[in-house]
Amino acid sequence: MKELANKLFEDAAGKLNEANEQLFRPKEDIVAYTVCKNSQYAIENYLKGFLMQHGVDPSDYKTIDGLYKQCKKINKDFEKVDLSEFECKAHKLDSRYCDEVSKVSNCFDVADSLDTFLRKEKIIE
Repeated sequence: MKELANKLFEDAAGKLNEANEQLFRPKEDIVAYTVCKNSQYAIENYLKGFLMQHGVDPSDYKTIDGLYKQCKKINKDFEKVDLSEFECKAHKLDSRYCDEVSKVSNCFDVADSLDTFLRKEKIIE
């Protein structure tokens, strides 16, 4: 499971980087859908990777909120990651996306804060 977890972490970091590159474009050139989806997948993969690293099958959890709650059960410090600005947490990711730059920036910020948290906790390098 650790190998799969590491793959998920790598994929998450790649998606986060893609979203970040998109946000560096001039506002009129930003493809909001790309930032949104990459941020969503980064969040999902970071949470799934953490669960797999701890021997938990993430397929039992269908939403970001379900994954996040399970992560908090394993490590209460996950509460430091604020998902309140992530509006898609209660939905299946393939059913939601944002098209406003301000909203996708919030999604990116959540993904970035999760990345930062996992690095501070030495879960990823």
